[in-house]
Amino acid sequence: MKRLFFGGMLLVFCAVTGQDKKPAFGVRAGLNYGDNGKIELNDVTSTSAEDRIGYHIGVFYRGNLTDNLYLKPELLYTVNNSEHDLRGEKKEYAIKKIDMPILLGVSVLGPIHFFGGPALQYMIKNDLEGIELNDVKNEFTVGVHFGAGLQFNRINFDVRYERGLSKNKAASIDEDIRVDSRPNQFIIGIAIDL
Repeated sequence: MKRLFFGGMLLVFCAVTGQDKKPAFGVRAGLNYGDNGKIELNDVTSTSAEDRIGYHIGVFYRGNLTDNLYLKPELLYTVNNSEHDLRGEKKEYAIKKIDMPILLGVSVLGPIHFFGGPALQYMIKNDLEGIELNDVKNEFTVGVHFGAGLQFNRINFDVRYERGLSKNKAASIDEDIRVDSRPNQFIIGIAIDL
């Protein structure tokens, strides 16, 4: 999976730089609202998360493939938060990761554009409040992003949905608790071309 992540980064870079008409490089930041999946307990089937706000910050490179079609890889540091009710006690669950969405977009009418694509994810930290977790099963996972945005000169606003596709779990030391770290969230962001 590690080779897939870095191979994907290299392939995207080569594809974008080889066909650019008006490339753009910039920074991006925003808020995430959603959850980190479910928590499974030995004595209860599962407990769903309560949504919480997280954030992301990073860089992007946008290469225009045609006048209306673009490829936009991003490299983001992301923090996802959620809260779970475990046997009557509220526990915060935080995930820190590096995301690399590879988005294919199309401009449809003036500043309006739609986009989507896979997101390669590398888990940095997986933390459930007060409970010691083993490492996640897979540090590298795959998700999907899709959404819409508005581009005004050098500033872009977008709203997107992210869903983790790869099953990825971590268990507590005694394996009484298992967490599913797949994100399920809405993301709003602002990007500025440099």
